[in-house]
Order: sequence, then structure tokens, then C-alpha cells
Amino acid sequence: MIQRATFIHRGFRLSYLDSAPGDLSRPVILLLHGFPDTAEMWSVMIDRLHREGFRCIAPDTLGCGQSAMAPRVGDYAAVRVASDHAALLDHLGIRRAHVVGHDWGAVLAWFLAGHFPERVMSMLVMGVGHPTAYGRAGWAQKVRGWYTVYFQLGGLAEWLLRGNGRFSLRRVFGSHPEMEAVMQRLAAPGRMTAALRLYRAGLVPILLRRQPRVVAPTLGIWSEQDAFLVEAQMQESGAWVDAPWRYIRLGGGHWVPLDQPDRLQQLILEHVASAEPATAAA
Repeated sequence: MIQRATFIHRGFRLSYLDSAPGDLSRPVILLLHGFPDTAEMWSVMIDRLHREGFRCIAPDTLGCGQSAMAPRVGDYAAVRVASDHAALLDHLGIRRAHVVGHDWGAVLAWFLAGHFPERVMSMLVMGVGHPTAYGRAGWAQKVRGWYTVYFQLGGLAEWLLRGNGRFSLRRVFGSHPEMEAVMQRLAAPGRMTAALRLYRAGLVPILLRRQPRVVAPTLGIWSEQDAFLVEAQMQESGAWVDAPWRYIRLGGGHWVPLDQPDRLQQLILEHVASAEPATAAA
């Protein structure tokens, strides 16, 4: 049974889901959600992977789900949020984990593996490639990612996103399979702003600053109908991985964990199994 718990890091109370509290005998999979989701998006995958023998941990990123909302944009810097995830492993007495990230969770997985390499046994990322590869992906990616600039418009973006017009969240991310639940959750006071602050704190570091290379075996996944990301930024991420790298193109759209749970479960299990010899040798 999945349990929810909290811990404190950087003075913020942060929430997470745990499929096997206190069990240090199981290998750990850390599941990182993106925007506009929460740890709850992983509920089905947690149940499935737990039955396969894994302990699954899914944090609510700072400002999202049931985690606290920080008062300053700088609190949401990707490296600081990645440090929250490393601190969660410390809190639970876990030295290393297999990391799975989707969307912004993929960004945070890259930061976690780059800045805290000793904590990551392997990594599976969906949608977003290595931050430096994403930043250098060219004009086509800038066009698809236009909303990342739109989200910088503090106050105005929140007002428009809550509506029903062309720039509403319902239209910008209209392909999300659970949009009404998303809108209801982000209608809570402060929650829309808190979620957008990940973009507001992360745009410059991702676009303009080189991020560390990754030394964990990594599987990059991109979907053919992803409306927000071009293939090249994921394909070229292998150049930033100093470990076994594999790339897979899927059919379907952006929301792989929600739309393709069977395929994703298979890929996670295959990748973790293939990474074990490499991590053991390291």
C-alpha cells in the first residue's frame, strides 16, 4: 500500500509517496513528475513496480502537490530542487536509486545525476534531454517551447492560464489526459504561481549555462507526437553521457506515464536490469 509522508529540507515541508517505508532491502526507483503534474501521476506505475520487487518513491516537487510553496523564485532553481531529492534519499537512508523522470521531472533527473552523481544508479528520462542539449537544440525547439517564455510573465500568465481562451492551460496543454483535475488542483491559492516558478527559475540556467555531464547508464525516450519537444534535443543528449546510452522513439504523445503505462513499465524494467552490470562494474 502506497503511503504518503513528509520531511523537511531547506526549511520547507516536502511530501512524497513511498511504496515500502523502512524497507532497505529492495532496490529503489525514484520517480520524478513534471508540469503540471504531481507525485500522484505515478500511482499506477508505483503499484506495478512494487509488485516487481522495487521500492518506489515519488516526491511532490517544491510548490507542487502537497509540498510547501516557497516564497522566492530562486528557491525553485533546478539544482536546489534536485538537492531536495538527494536530501529525501538521505532522509530515508538510501544511498543510490534508479531515477525516472518525465517532462520537468526529466530536467530534475539530469540535474540530480549531474550534480549528485553518487546518488544515481541509472536514469530513464522522457521528453526532455540533457539541459545543454535542449538549450542548443535550435530554432525548432524554441518554437515548440514558446510557452516557457510565456510562463515568465508573472501575474499575466497566471490570469490567462486559468481562463478558457487561446492562452489558457486547457489550450496550451490540452493534450493532457487529466486536464480538469489539473485545473482544479492549480486553482488553489498560490499553486499556479508555485508550479510556474520552476520555469521562471530554470529558463536561464537551462538555455545559457552548461550543465554537468552524466555518468549513470541512461535511457532517453522521445515520443513522435510530442507537441512540446523536438527529437534532436533527446537524440543528441548521448553526447553528454559518459556511460552506456540508449535512445528510443515511441509512438504517441507527450504524456507517456499516463498514456502508455504498459510500455513504460517494460522499458523501466529492461533498463534497470541492463544497467545493473554497468553500475556494479563502476
